[in-house]
This record gives sequence, C-alpha cells and structure tokens, in this order.
Amino acid sequence: MTLEILTSDSLAPVHHGFFTRRGGASSGVFAGLNCGQGSSDQSEIVAINRARVADAMGVAPAHLISVHQVHSAEAVTVDGPFQDKPRADALVTDKPGLALSVLTADCQPVLFADAEAGVIGAAHAGWRGALDGVLEATVEAMCALGANRGAIHAAIGPSISQRAYEVGPEFFETFLAEDPDNARFFANGHGDRMLFDLPGFGLHRLRMAGVGDAEWTRHCTYADPERFYSYRRATHAKEADYGRLIAAIAL
Repeated sequence: MTLEILTSDSLAPVHHGFFTRRGGASSGVFAGLNCGQGSSDQSEIVAINRARVADAMGVAPAHLISVHQVHSAEAVTVDGPFQDKPRADALVTDKPGLALSVLTADCQPVLFADAEAGVIGAAHAGWRGALDGVLEATVEAMCALGANRGAIHAAIGPSISQRAYEVGPEFFETFLAEDPDNARFFANGHGDRMLFDLPGFGLHRLRMAGVGDAEWTRHCTYADPERFYSYRRATHAKEADYGRLIAAIAL
C-alpha cells in the first residue's frame, strides 16, 4: 500500500506532509505507518516506516529530524542531525536538506513556513504545550532566523476534535485560570464533563501570535481508525499501546 500524505495549500510550495497510518510495515495495534520510536513496536519496523517517510520527503533517513517530545513549550533551532535528541516540542530551521518532524496521536501536529524567507518549523502541541506557549515559541524561533511573522503560514494536521475530547472540571478550570475567554473553547458534555476544542484553541493561539495564515485540515484522529492513530481511542479500547503519526516539512 502506498503512503497517504495530507497537505495544506497554505504551505505550498514548501514540501510537507501529514502522514496517515496507511502504507506502513507495522502490524497488530500498530498496523500501518507507526513512526513512534518510543512505542513498543519492533524498532526495526519503525525504522522501515521512518525510512519510507524520509524517502517521501526527499531526504536521507538521518535527515528526518525529530526531538524527544515532553509536552513543553521548548523550540530548538536545527542545523543538522542531533547526536542526542533534545527534550523539546518544536523545531525550526533555515537549512535545506533537513525534514523537521513531530509525532502525534491526538495532539496537534503543526507545520510552519515562511517560503520567501526560507524558514520552516514544526511543533507538537497538545493541550499543555499549546497552553504554555509552544506555538508562540516556534514563531519566535522562526523570526530569529529571519522569518517575517506576518508571512508565516501555519497548518494544524489531524488532531482529536471537540466532539471526541471529553475533559473534567479541573481541566476546564486550568484554562479559565489562564484566561476567562478560554471558556469559548469548551462545550457542555455529560454531567460535569466538558468537550474541549483543541484545534480551535490552537488556531486562536496561532492567530494571536500574528501569523499571516492559520488553518486546520479538519481531520479527527479519534473518529477515523483506518487512517489515524489515537491515544484516547486506544485507551478506551484498553489496548496495550498505540502508534504515532508523523508530520514533516522540508525546504
């Protein structure tokens, strides 16, 4: 099966893709293109999957760059392959020949480009990272490399949608403590539960950061098991582990 790669018109002509789980070598609960080196999948199979992504991105496997994601607001500037992966959740570069990548399984994969300046970025933005400022940190790091904030285009890839993201009152209060206006990203659920609009919140933070254009591809990871991995769906199904989707961008 060939790889399925979702793209955003707003990032054109920069080479990028939000890869679905189709076209990979993994099996079982990981069936498909599992690129998570931290999963319990066979490491040699994950390496095959990542090599397929690197090939699709036009780079050597060693130039498919990723970080050790920790739900932080840390953005790192990339000049070449890492000896040791830094603990961070966003990457930026102005160097051709590198594909920046992030892994997700419900969190937001966000790709950034200022095509004219030749600066790109990628961020893993779960609720914690988004609330703490990982998207803004990515934009700032791009600007430090010469990007123009208003010329940056950002696209949020497949993420968990509001109808599938049920949270408790403590979660709701955390967002209200940051900004009472964040209430607009929540809808009533069952009992004291709320439904959180993670992509809507991500779009808001991107626009407040002053990027020229921001969009969500409108794919829900939870709702489409044939195409996407989902941490929450795997948890509800009581599966032992789950695959990780990859998103990548290269100059």
